[in-house]
Amino acid sequence: MINSKQYLIIIFFTLFSTLLQAKVKRPNILFIFTDDQSYRTVSCYEGSYPWVHTPNIDRLADEGVRFRHAYMGSWCMPSRATMLTGLQQYGVPTMRMEGPYPGSTYDPEICRFWPAEFRKNGYQTAQIGKWHTGIDTGYGRDWDYQAVWNRPKYTDNAGSYYYDQLISFNGQEPVMVEGYSTDNYTDWAINYIHGENRDPEKPWFLWLCYGGVHAPFTPADRHLDVYPEAKVETPSDIYPPRPGKPDYMQRVEWWIPGPTGEPILKKDQVALYDDPEGIKNERTLPEWVRQYNQGVNSIDEGVGKLMAALEESGQLENTLVIFTSDQGFAWGQHGFRAKRAPYDDTIAAPLIFSMPGTIPENVVSPVPISGADMAPTIFGFADIPTPWFMHGYDLKPLLQDPTIDWDHPALLAYTENFFGEDTAEVPEVFSGRDQVPWFIMLRQGKYKYVRYLVEGEMEELYNLENDPEELHNLALEEGYQNQLKTMRAATLDELNRTQAPFLENVPSVSQKVK
Repeated sequence: MINSKQYLIIIFFTLFSTLLQAKVKRPNILFIFTDDQSYRTVSCYEGSYPWVHTPNIDRLADEGVRFRHAYMGSWCMPSRATMLTGLQQYGVPTMRMEGPYPGSTYDPEICRFWPAEFRKNGYQTAQIGKWHTGIDTGYGRDWDYQAVWNRPKYTDNAGSYYYDQLISFNGQEPVMVEGYSTDNYTDWAINYIHGENRDPEKPWFLWLCYGGVHAPFTPADRHLDVYPEAKVETPSDIYPPRPGKPDYMQRVEWWIPGPTGEPILKKDQVALYDDPEGIKNERTLPEWVRQYNQGVNSIDEGVGKLMAALEESGQLENTLVIFTSDQGFAWGQHGFRAKRAPYDDTIAAPLIFSMPGTIPENVVSPVPISGADMAPTIFGFADIPTPWFMHGYDLKPLLQDPTIDWDHPALLAYTENFFGEDTAEVPEVFSGRDQVPWFIMLRQGKYKYVRYLVEGEMEELYNLENDPEELHNLALEEGYQNQLKTMRAATLDELNRTQAPFLENVPSVSQKVK
């Protein structure tokens, strides 16, 4: 029997708990997502060129946690599909390429995007910039506000990465927007941060998707003279042969020696939306790399303006800021001028988390991270249960205490242009771009393991502490066979845990050992 005094105590603690919860504001989340931006373009990263200068992104790292090894995806579309579902490419149901590139489609009742769950839980959601995941951009279902460049739907405009974009605002018919796209996206995002197009009483999630620095790698006019003394060493394996690498790597030939001896791109390697003038004029590797890094300057300026807007509006300490890219991009490393391949130089992206007072400052973590970790981590910070099984891991405990033991592996699978159930059958012939066959990649600790879904192909194993350029394939060494078996088993465990459709059809591997 509860007496009056006990009843009053219960009432007091109930009211106190209610008031305490009311004072604890759920965080805003600003998710900055760039395009084809290698970790080497950010000056605080190991491996960046000494002349690269990105002070605002560096400041974000100084005020948060920077991850050395982040694998968001293998190319643009599956990386974005993973961000929106928390699933590896092979787990995204109904997503498929359809019609002229980059046309694509999906069934939103089956392939659900998680921002809709944030809306149900009291968040306002917004997406600004590039869209590359089906013609249905989800306005009104996934997003409360949207200023979107819908490439899959308006394919004739899909190459306009930097100027003259068709932008659809809040589900309306698109209008042609002039100006430099990176600057436009930044301005719209700043307006949103300051309260335009949202309810000021609700927490918000903004996915800001820059199109830079994708081909044709066009810098803003104000940055055309930046880095005049840029020097770029020719990668040691830019030309074949490449000992210890699989068969397809012996055929990768994007570059040839130019008239001055410096590498130039082969004319038959012009990719979609590339810069034909650069190839016509035999632009050298250093000139390409300089231009590519010039394009990052407007992104860096944008980051500075966004952080200033958060500070001016009093939202900085209550906003989780995530900065990353869909994947990296190689310039000559392993012979590529591309993404997709499983090497850090082709796909590793920058990844930085910042939230003053919640996340420690100036921490560099060696823990390898998967793109599938992003969604559960965002749910963790918002204190919302994930609505379905997601393939990644919630990084919140690691971000709050980077010293804890973290033995979760980072998995990445490349299945070309195929998603979900369409990945069950492994093709015998690969006809995709950049000559890269399907593969599974696992990072755990200092080791990286790669298994190609090609019958009889060799495996790859690298110690990235000793061999960051991934030139020495330890899978061929007698002394590393136990480590190879461990990584092979761990990879199959992850595929089984995440129910990869092709698991029963994984081809056998070569057992070549020196």
